[in-house]
Amino acid sequence: MPSSAATERRPAAAVGRMEEEDEDGGRGASGSTAAATSGRFVRCLYAVGFLDLFGVSMVVPLMNLHIKSLGASHTVAGIIGSLYGIMQLFSSTFVGCWSDIVGRQYSLLACILLSALGYFLLGASTTVFLFAISRVPVGIFKHTLSISKALLSDLVSERDRPLVMGRFNAASSVGFILGPVVGGYLTELKDGFYQTSFLCAFIFLLNAGLVWMLPWSEENTGNRECQQGKKGTESFSEKANHDLHFKSTTNGAMASDNLFQSPWIQFTTVLKRIKGIACSDLWDIFLVRLLMSVAILLYYSNFSLALEERFGLKPLFAGYLMSYSSALGVLAGCLLGPITRLYQHNTYRILLHSSTLTCTLILLYASARSIWMVILSSTFLAFSTTIGRTCIIDLELTIGGNEASGTLLGVGQSVTSVGRILAPLLSGIAQEFSPCGPPSLGVGLALAAILIMNANKQKYCSHGNVKLKNQ
Repeated sequence: MPSSAATERRPAAAVGRMEEEDEDGGRGASGSTAAATSGRFVRCLYAVGFLDLFGVSMVVPLMNLHIKSLGASHTVAGIIGSLYGIMQLFSSTFVGCWSDIVGRQYSLLACILLSALGYFLLGASTTVFLFAISRVPVGIFKHTLSISKALLSDLVSERDRPLVMGRFNAASSVGFILGPVVGGYLTELKDGFYQTSFLCAFIFLLNAGLVWMLPWSEENTGNRECQQGKKGTESFSEKANHDLHFKSTTNGAMASDNLFQSPWIQFTTVLKRIKGIACSDLWDIFLVRLLMSVAILLYYSNFSLALEERFGLKPLFAGYLMSYSSALGVLAGCLLGPITRLYQHNTYRILLHSSTLTCTLILLYASARSIWMVILSSTFLAFSTTIGRTCIIDLELTIGGNEASGTLLGVGQSVTSVGRILAPLLSGIAQEFSPCGPPSLGVGLALAAILIMNANKQKYCSHGNVKLKNQ
């Protein structure tokens, strides 16, 4: 006959099991809610990327025509055009680092609203001076995509990051494809450029409203859990189950405190973080990004002119071919998930193989004897370049660590801006020798990037975080 103590323990044990089951059930319910919230958050960020490039691509193709209609010379138009690139070069790193300090919500809202101000001023520009002034806030604060990518990196696991980044790039590319069509239609109307600029400003305000309505109270948590989750191999939905529950009490509070710090303290913190990146062992990754960026820019630099000189084709055909490549780039972004699974989430191997394919295709284009070879190279180049761009960003965050994702992405954007400055100069020099000169030079630069990746293979494969000087 069981003792009374044993009899008392059984109900207690049963009650304990019931309580544990209730807790497990509660955790499962809350986990599914968190996963759904995180999924909505990521999809909203896809919409942010789409609206950003949709609005920008409506206006950018029309800007040269507008500034010339205001009476500017070719030299003045070129200087004002370069002003944007120069400001982007210096502001990308600072704004990215600032987003690490004050938080993604406030930095993203500030960038979108100040960019909207710039496009509103552009719509009101009736003189060359006002046109130049309108480019200043856009040049400094047009970093919506970089901050959005940093936010996505905060949200998802390392294994899912290429997939999510690829979808984000695909959504943004759709906007870039549709925008010029809408802008070209609107410019046919009376005062079409001004209407297009104001519509672009309104789209940015709409984007700011979308960012404001995001569930930040659930998202603002998580970088601590994010780092723990990224060490494992859980899927995006599993990681979201605990990411979105713990974020607002950690990084949200820290970001709020940093937001109200004096501008001088924020500025000095930004400088310390940038110094840490500059003194870290990341030079080879950024050099690979620079070389591949310049190689691809050299391929496109004289594309229309080279097709006309080599094959007698009109610029209209080159435009159709570039639109075809852009559409394939969207498809490539959607295929990153199966590709990463095929490579067992080895970003280094994907980047090495995509860069090798890019180098081979540019060489094929430079030596093409028929237009069908050009079409073939453009088809596969759309896939290799899209995959390569996504993988180099993922490799930066993997090797450099996700703690300073905004800073890393900002530095990467600055490196790309340097490439945009160098590519026209190198292209002009190479064209003095042959229409095939720019892509041939691009082949050499891409080959140099491949050799650098092979020389540093051990570091890429180890996936260990590079220790920054200020950590």
